[in-house]
Amino acid sequence: MKAARLVVLGVAIVAGGLAAILAGRDSKPPPAPAVEAGPKLDTVDVLVANNDIGLGSTVSAGDMSWQAWPASTANSTFIVKKDRPDAVENISGSIARAPFVAGEPMRESKLVKAKGSGFMAAILPAGMRAVSTEISPETGAGGFILPNDRVDVILSRRDRAPAGSETRASETILTNVRVLAIDQTVEEKDGQKVVVGKTATLELKPGQAETLAMARQLGTLALALRSITDADSKPQVENKPTTRSSINVVRYGVSVPTTMK
Repeated sequence: MKAARLVVLGVAIVAGGLAAILAGRDSKPPPAPAVEAGPKLDTVDVLVANNDIGLGSTVSAGDMSWQAWPASTANSTFIVKKDRPDAVENISGSIARAPFVAGEPMRESKLVKAKGSGFMAAILPAGMRAVSTEISPETGAGGFILPNDRVDVILSRRDRAPAGSETRASETILTNVRVLAIDQTVEEKDGQKVVVGKTATLELKPGQAETLAMARQLGTLALALRSITDADSKPQVENKPTTRSSINVVRYGVSVPTTMK
């Protein structure tokens, strides 16, 4: 009798286990809560730089690509595909007047079609002139002047009096002018912090270019590096000499006044 009861009890336990397993297989997890879709963001395709483009570099088609951009933040200066679908072909061959970083929208204000001209003529602003002058570590701030820095130009000269005595004087003839290049280096590369060169090319107005050309014949020129906070200030309109507007040149005992523009 006891054996029969044990058999019945065993069968009941096995049947209950099978029922629990089958019930577990049939049960389904509760459905995930529905997530409301947010408002759709309107985008436009904007032409951007694929990689860094240096100052004076020629832009090729591989340097640019179309990228989705939020329409609400698209600037009017950006190049939009729906307005200019052939922009890549039209811009290819242009020269960068200012550097681009990867992912930056392309802007035509920073590009120029060279049409066979050199890159210096391409990056020079309208109405300005590029004029070079000799420098040395002593007259070029020890090599710490880099392209795009701003400097003052100082003229140092010696005058001989009729009696044979000699006077020396210095004056600032140009203020807050931009350095375009040191030798043939037009921008900082590879973290370069010092450029020791023999020639500095300055960005000048036509009158300033004449002043510099005249001053080279009168004495020694030196460049004084300006602080970056001073360089950001508005330059003087005419960049006139800060001490006086004329220089007396003594030739054979005769003083000849020379006007500095």
